[in-house]
Amino acid sequence: MANLLVDERDHRFVLYEMLDAAALCKSGRYGEHTPETFDMVLDAAYKMALNQLWPTYQEADHTGGAKLVDGQVVLPECFREPFERFRQDGWLTVDVDFEHGGQQIPQCVVIAAMEAFMAANPAFTFLAFGCTGAGRMIQNFGTDRQKKLYMEPLYEGRWGGTMALTEPGAGSDVGAIRTTAVPMADGRYKIRGTKSFITNGDQDLTPNVVHPVLARIEGDPAGTRGISIFIVPKVRVEEDGSLGRPNDVTIGNVEKKMGLKASPTCTINFGEADACIGELLGERSKGMRIMFQMMNEARILVGLQGVAHASAATLHARQYARERIQGSAVENMRDPAAPKVPIIRHPDVRRMLMTMRGYAEGMRALALYAAYCVDRHLAGEGEEAEAWHGRLELLTPVVKAYCSDTGFRVCETAIQVYGGYGFIQEYPVEQFLRDCKIASIYEGTNGIQAMDLLGRKLGAGGGKPFLALLEEIAGLAKRLEGGPLAGEAEIVARAGRELGDTAMHLLASFQQGRVQGTLACACPFLELMGDTLLGWLLLRQAEIAAAQMGERTPGVAGAALEALCEKNADAAFYTGKVAVARFFLRKVVALAPSKAAAIRDADDSAVSVPEAAL
Repeated sequence: MANLLVDERDHRFVLYEMLDAAALCKSGRYGEHTPETFDMVLDAAYKMALNQLWPTYQEADHTGGAKLVDGQVVLPECFREPFERFRQDGWLTVDVDFEHGGQQIPQCVVIAAMEAFMAANPAFTFLAFGCTGAGRMIQNFGTDRQKKLYMEPLYEGRWGGTMALTEPGAGSDVGAIRTTAVPMADGRYKIRGTKSFITNGDQDLTPNVVHPVLARIEGDPAGTRGISIFIVPKVRVEEDGSLGRPNDVTIGNVEKKMGLKASPTCTINFGEADACIGELLGERSKGMRIMFQMMNEARILVGLQGVAHASAATLHARQYARERIQGSAVENMRDPAAPKVPIIRHPDVRRMLMTMRGYAEGMRALALYAAYCVDRHLAGEGEEAEAWHGRLELLTPVVKAYCSDTGFRVCETAIQVYGGYGFIQEYPVEQFLRDCKIASIYEGTNGIQAMDLLGRKLGAGGGKPFLALLEEIAGLAKRLEGGPLAGEAEIVARAGRELGDTAMHLLASFQQGRVQGTLACACPFLELMGDTLLGWLLLRQAEIAAAQMGERTPGVAGAALEALCEKNADAAFYTGKVAVARFFLRKVVALAPSKAAAIRDADDSAVSVPEAAL
C-alpha cells in the first residue's frame, strides 16, 4: 500500500541528513540506541498508521463519532482493536524514560512517528497520547504513591487521561476559573465545578479516566497565582490500586463539532453531589507552572497535527493530479483532437502542488527541529543544554500557530486541486480540512501564541535565544554566497534581517506605550517568523540536496535529468528538494520585506476604529 500519509523518504532526510539524529546515539541519554533502532521505530509506526489507524479515519467520522449514551461516552467501535494494539505495542511510552518502563527514544524520532499517527487519525492519536500526557505530569510532579497509583496505569494505557482546564466563560482567561477545592481532614480535597471543551473527557475503552483538574483552594488568591492542580479520577482508586466507587464525575455533554468528530470533547461536572474527591498534585498554588509542562508538549503536538494534515493532503492531491485526466496540454489547447493529459501537467496545478509541498516539508522540518531541541536539551549539560531549551521555548508558539494555520490552508489548496471531487466525502481531503481547523483554536488560540511570542519569548533570556537564531540564519546565507544557491541565500538573509528589525520595532513600540497597536501586529509577526524559519530550513535542505546531486548527477540537465529522475529515486528526491526550496524561497519568503514593512507601518485602524463602526 502506497503511503499517502507521510513522506517516509523525507523523514529520513530530515532526521539523518539535516539533523544528524544518529549522533544522538553517542550521548549518555540515548547511548543504548542505534540508527537501526530509530528506523525500526519509524517502520513500525508507518505500518501501524496505514494498517490499523487509517482504516478507522473516515469510518469513525461518517458514523457520527463520539456519542453520549446514558451518561457514558461511547467511541466508534472501530477504535477498540487499534487502541489495544497501540497500547500493547508500547507506543504510549516510546519516549518515556527507561526507569519508568519506557523506551527513551529521542523526541525527534518520536515526533516523526507521531506525524504518521496524526495523519492517519488525529482523534485516535490524541486519545492515546492523552494517557501519556497525564502520566508524564504525575511523573514530574507527583509523589511516589501517586506515581504508583496513577502514573503506571496511564503509561500502560489501562486508564485514559485528560487535562481539565477550560470552563464556561473562562476559556483563554484561565485566571477566571471558578472550580473550587475544599480541604478535607485526611489531606484530600472536595472538588466542585464544571469544565468545558475537555478533549478525551470520557470514553469506553478504559475503565477509568484520570483528570488533572485546575481549581482554586478556598482562600487562595484570585487570578492565576492562586490556582492549584488536582488528580481527580473518574472512579476512585483504592490504596492497593484497585478501583472503588464512582467519584461524582459526570458528563454533561459531548460537543457536536465541525470536525474531529471521533474525539470526545466533553462538558464535565465535578462534585454535583458534593462527593468528588481529588488529590493535590505538586505544590499548592503552583498549578499553572505544572499545567504548562503538559501544555507546551501539547502545543508541539497540535502544530504537528497541522503538519500531518498538510502532508497527507499534499500526497493525496499529488496522487489525484497524476491520475485525473482532464484537458489537453497548454501548448495544444487550441487543438480539439489533442490527447487529454493528467492535470499535474497544467501550470496552475503545478503551482498549487509546489506551494503545498513547500509548506508541508518546511513545517515538517520545523517540527522535527523543535523536537531535536528537546533531545539536545535532555542529552546536554550546563549552558549548552539551557541554550537548546531556550531555542525550544522560542520555537514552541511558532510551531503551534504557524503550522496549524498553514496546515489548514494547505488542506484548502488540496481541495482546489481536486476541484468538485474535493468537496465531497468520497475523497478524504474535505475531512482533513474540517479536522485541521480546530488546531488553530485549542491548546491556546493562535492569537495567544502570537502574543506569547511577542510579549514573552522574544525577550526571554535577555533576547539571547532570538539573537542566536538570527545569527544562524545569517550564517547559512553567508556560507552559500557566490554558489549556485546564492540568490536563494540572499532571500533568506534579507528575511532574517527584516525579522530582526521588525522585532526590535515592535518591542520599541511596546516601550512607547503603543500596546494595543503592537499586539494587533502579533499574528502577522508570527507569520513572518514562520516564513523565515521555513526558508532557513528549506535552504539548508537545498544545500544538502545540491551536494548530493553534484555527486550523483554531475552535469546532467534538461531531458537527461528528467529521464534520470524517472528511473533513479534518489536523483528525483534531491532534484525535487532543490526545486521546492527555490520555489518556496522565491514565491513565499521573498515577500518577507513587504510583510515586514506592513507590520512596521504605524497604522492603528484595527484598534482605533469605533466599535460600532468595526
